[in-house]
Amino acid sequence: MRKLEMHELGRKSAEEFKETKKNPVVVILDNVRSMNNVGSAFRTSDAFAIEKLYLCGITARPPHRDIQKTALGAQDTVTWEHFEETTQAIEKLKEEGYTIVCVEQVTDSVMLNDFEPDFDKKYAFIFGHEAFGVDEKVVECSDMALEIPQFGTKHSLNISVTMGVVLWHYMNASLSK
Repeated sequence: MRKLEMHELGRKSAEEFKETKKNPVVVILDNVRSMNNVGSAFRTSDAFAIEKLYLCGITARPPHRDIQKTALGAQDTVTWEHFEETTQAIEKLKEEGYTIVCVEQVTDSVMLNDFEPDFDKKYAFIFGHEAFGVDEKVVECSDMALEIPQFGTKHSLNISVTMGVVLWHYMNASLSK
């Protein structure tokens, strides 16, 4: 075993990536305050070839060096849009036929390990503020909620970790079908 060299990874150029068929998934950031987390969201969105990233409320937007530091160029490959209110993004996506899924600890949430995506549907996953989570009015607009089972003394994960876990679960189910 050895580490692969960069030229062995088969990475697409930015132009090739923009032409690549995307997965029918939208990620919504609901008032995410850390620009490093926003940069991580861009990078993770690129890794999973999601359709679009919606930056809502106080969530920072490119260009900004703190976003670029963690995005590593993904801010230039991932399609994104800004909304003043997260509910505006949800309204638009519902009109386009998306199932709106907040990732939050709420009553009647579905544990991620029990979530079986319906690949006849398009999904929009909402990730919330680092300290306050997904806003209550956004939760109320959601079609369902997912929760990641946790077993320690903390009851939350960093948004970038949460996003990676949820998108990997979705993609893994997609690859298994």
